Amino acid sequence: MTRIPFDEMKATIKMAFTLAGMQEDKAEICARTHAESSMDGIYSHGLNRVERFVDFISKGWVDVDASPSLDLNLGAMEVYNGNLGPGITNAIFAMDRATEIAAKNGLGLVSLNNTTHWMRGGAYGWQAAEKGFIGICWTNTESCMPPWGATSSGIGNNPFIMAVPRKEGHMVLDMAMSQYSYGKLEVTRLANKKLPYPGGFDQEGNLTDDPAAIEQTRRILPMGYWKGSGFAIMLDIISSLLSGGLTTAGIDKKGLGSCGSCCQVFIAIDPLKINTQEMIDQALNATIDQLRSTVPVTEDGKILYPGERSLSTRAENMALGIPVDDGVWNKVKALAGLIC
Repeated sequence: MTRIPFDEMKATIKMAFTLAGMQEDKAEICARTHAESSMDGIYSHGLNRVERFVDFISKGWVDVDASPSLDLNLGAMEVYNGNLGPGITNAIFAMDRATEIAAKNGLGLVSLNNTTHWMRGGAYGWQAAEKGFIGICWTNTESCMPPWGATSSGIGNNPFIMAVPRKEGHMVLDMAMSQYSYGKLEVTRLANKKLPYPGGFDQEGNLTDDPAAIEQTRRILPMGYWKGSGFAIMLDIISSLLSGGLTTAGIDKKGLGSCGSCCQVFIAIDPLKINTQEMIDQALNATIDQLRSTVPVTEDGKILYPGERSLSTRAENMALGIPVDDGVWNKVKALAGLIC
């Protein structure tokens, strides 16, 4: 396994983005977010997404010079047009603005219409938690998952994130509406591994743990079967209504690649407006203690709270370097002009 130091990965990605036409400050922000995603073990939405992002820039599906513009101010709620700017910088702006509103009002909601792929959605949960806020955010997408009972795609695999700040390690849940995202399928396939549990259907309509077979049919399995399907539909509708933007059906008609002209919602809540720090600490620690007290399935098993695995992977990858697929790494180096 090849491991790359964080700073080298970030610098290489930044060079690729700069050569693609991004201003240095935005290239720095986006490169850091991609590298941090890989550092936390979300390789599918970190280094592995660089080539796709550069391709979207070259096709004009992402305007590297665009920034959000205000559509509507309702006090504790603001609506922005993302102007097809880089999804990462748009999302960071939106969550920052949500926390600024929440610092004043206790709760802030910022929605984006006409934005682009935000890459790893969990990044914005971590962002809110780092500032001491509860964070909730989600995005709609193009149709890439069959609704329950269908064999063809008709709904988005709309990621949903919740985060709670905690001094000893934030609690962050980052989940797609499918059992596994397409990015996870790719990472598992590149590693020549099977999925831990069935994640979709093969050509014969049978549930399978073979990522390549699922990628071929594009019949990923909604998490919770019909529940995940319904959850995805409601996230799509609500993100559209809160931002005045497109639903999945409209995104499909735009045809601007993955998440082109999508909608996103960012909610920040200041827990200290309602509770004392002592009460917050007690609630979090009591919950984690109870999780730890449960009996694991395997003798050496450990029960983790949401976000704990990312923290552990982050520490390991910072110390040892971030594991990369050599083929993916070489493509990014080529985009950065480091190899022919």
